[in-house]
This record gives sequence, C-alpha cells and structure tokens, in this order.
Amino acid sequence: MKLVKTAVVFPGQGAQRPGMGQDFCENNVSARKIFEIASEALGEDMKELCFTEHPKLNLTEYTQPAILTTEIAMLAALKDQYGFEAQYFAGHSLGEYAALVAAGVIDFKDAVIIVKKRGQLMQAAVPEGVGAMAALLIDNIEQTRFKEITENAGAEIANFNSAGQVVISGKTEFVKKASGELQKEYPDMRIVDLPVSAPFHSSLMRVIEDEFKNFLGKFSFNAENSSNVLSNFKGDFHKPDQFIDNIVRQISGSVQWIQNMRVLKGVAEVIYEVGPNKVLSKFFSTIDVNVPAIINERSAKKTFEVET
Repeated sequence: MKLVKTAVVFPGQGAQRPGMGQDFCENNVSARKIFEIASEALGEDMKELCFTEHPKLNLTEYTQPAILTTEIAMLAALKDQYGFEAQYFAGHSLGEYAALVAAGVIDFKDAVIIVKKRGQLMQAAVPEGVGAMAALLIDNIEQTRFKEITENAGAEIANFNSAGQVVISGKTEFVKKASGELQKEYPDMRIVDLPVSAPFHSSLMRVIEDEFKNFLGKFSFNAENSSNVLSNFKGDFHKPDQFIDNIVRQISGSVQWIQNMRVLKGVAEVIYEVGPNKVLSKFFSTIDVNVPAIINERSAKKTFEVET
C-alpha cells in the first residue's frame, strides 16, 4: 500500500481555551498519561489548568506548557485510536515545540519544562505595558507597503501568517504609530490590537536568548530528527546542527509561517492541524490547501472515520 506523505501542524499561544483536551483525556489512556507526566514535571495539576476556567491559563508561563500538553495528548490519542502517523512536522511559534516533540527531537517531559521556562523569560523580558502586538488584515497584504511603514515607525514584523494577515510587534508607542500610519494609507486594512502581555517575536525579546540557550544546555536532544521539522525562524526544515540556534532565535525573530506553509505544500500530500482551536487551517486556505483541523474528539471522528 502506498504511503501517503502526511504532515501535522500545531497552533501556538492564543489557541488556548478552557476544556481543551478534556474529551481525549477522559477517553484515552495515552492522552491521560501525557497530562500526568506534565503535572508531575511541573508540580501543577494540568487537568485543572486546562479543563477549568483557571486564572493561570492566560499567563504565559502556564499557557505555553498547557497548550503543549494538550496538543501532545491529542496526538497520542489519534495514534491510539486511528493509527495516525506523520512524516513532516511544523508548528506556529510555541507550536514548533509540539512539532519537535512529535518528531522525536525533544522528550515530552523535558519539553514542558523548557516551554514553561521560555514563557517565564518572555514575560520577564519587558515590563507589562511597554510592548504591544497588533494584527494587520487585508487581502494580498504583500502588495502593500506594510513592511516599510511598520519599520519606519520603529515597530517590527512578528509573524508572516498568511496572504491576508501579518502581526507587528515592538514598543507600544511604535506599534500604535505604525497602526495609525497604515490605517491612514490603507483605510480597508483591519488592525486588531492583540491581548498579549509582551511584544513577542521582536528584538525586545533578544535580552533573554542567552539565558534560554544556557537553559537548553541542561537537556539532551535527538537533533537528527529535526530535519523533518520546519523552523519558524529559517522558514525551511531544520538542519540538525542548527536547530538549537534556530529555536533560540525564534524568540525574537519573525515567524516565517507563510514560507513554512509553502514548504509543506510542496512535500506533503495531506496536512492536518492538531490543537485546541482551529487556527492554522485558515492560513493554509489562503494558499489553496485544505487542512482538516482536529480540535476535539468529534472533529477527529468526523475526519478519520470518514476517511477509513
């Protein structure tokens, strides 16, 4: 039987919601085990954090391990229930860590500890209120002067998400200035201030990169497996001797998601999104790729039971 070249992609911070992963956890032993491993590693009840209206869920240092735990638990359940396997892996920002776990590059227990530290450092890098992020939405955004106007205002491009969406980041006054200039030049552009506590993927995050790299030095990785995982920072597949530098620099670098999608489109015959909310499949639709989104057991059954 011919092997279908399959890719799986994972959304990042912002995809969280109360109740995420609960149905998989309640009905699948492997998913439940993932939550237990994370709880033990972090000294935190991850089921309570993810399944209830928990005040910590939107605090970066908890959001990051919560989303990672949910995504890997969902993947474990899909493997058990449907024999799901993938050859290519990618994730958006934080989601890149789920991709690295799924590919066997980082042990899951290590990964939840790593992303909690990543969240703590990112939150501490800039005092709250000093930085901001905003999403720019307009068709064919690459045909506008968004990059020039943003950079002239002192802000930076954080995420190249799709043909119709880019996210900018930086000091609050620079993001506001860029937003105003862009709105003036492009009245049809929708600009949405994002509810974030820090200017992620901007040069303001660079101050934490050395500490994060030193922290990574405490762990062992199967770097050779990273060649099947896309790098947000580079836009293409990781090279094993560069993957640590890539994930360190991803913190302050732009997320090259448009390039990631184009690469996957070229190598995979089918792509699935696995995560708490449908995020990345919308971006893929802008390059005419249909990506089924698995966000709960119901969507998993709809996707895989129909296919089989």
